[in-house]
Amino acid sequence: MARYTGPDCRICRRFGEKLMLKGERCSSPKCALEKRNNPPGEHTEAQRGRISERGLQLREKQKVRFSYGVMERQFRKFFDQAKKSPTNTGETLLILLERRLDNVIYRLGFADSRAQARQIVRHGHIIVNGRRTNVPSCLVKPGDIIKWREASKKTEYYKRVVEEIEGKNIPSWLGFDRETMTGKVLNLPTKDDIGTEFNAKAIVEYYSR
Repeated sequence: MARYTGPDCRICRRFGEKLMLKGERCSSPKCALEKRNNPPGEHTEAQRGRISERGLQLREKQKVRFSYGVMERQFRKFFDQAKKSPTNTGETLLILLERRLDNVIYRLGFADSRAQARQIVRHGHIIVNGRRTNVPSCLVKPGDIIKWREASKKTEYYKRVVEEIEGKNIPSWLGFDRETMTGKVLNLPTKDDIGTEFNAKAIVEYYSR
């Protein structure tokens, strides 16, 4: 399955809620949901008919997948990994997604969206534990140190991040030194750190049939 390349706002309108796919824009009056809080297409939700239980489960799975920018095959791998854990499968799945490097870059305020964070990592701007990495899907662990590459600090984008970082809220499971622009993973995230309301149970039920 190819990665979705259409308008991000169309996805939010489909689910009827803000998935913060465009970063700060989603919190501004420019957000598409502020103007048109209805599903895309010619037909209304009522005309499309009642959504089945299976449809609701699929909807929830797609909502999480689009939020984190993960393709179906990779998402299924995360689910299979979570299923092997002795803890709650749904919660473990969300925690694994939250531990992705691109998400951590987003949470640290280095990017306005996860899509932008993915691009930053792929372009080799980030160093993890002293080593340059360009793999957005790699999972962080407690004790990991995330820095900007020295050469990347000369870019205009980095200078803008430094100016705007003061207004960003960093989650409690991450530490951040604003003077050195260095992040540290203090501990693993919990379901309360995720912020967005996802129905993890519905995802488990979807894959369990």
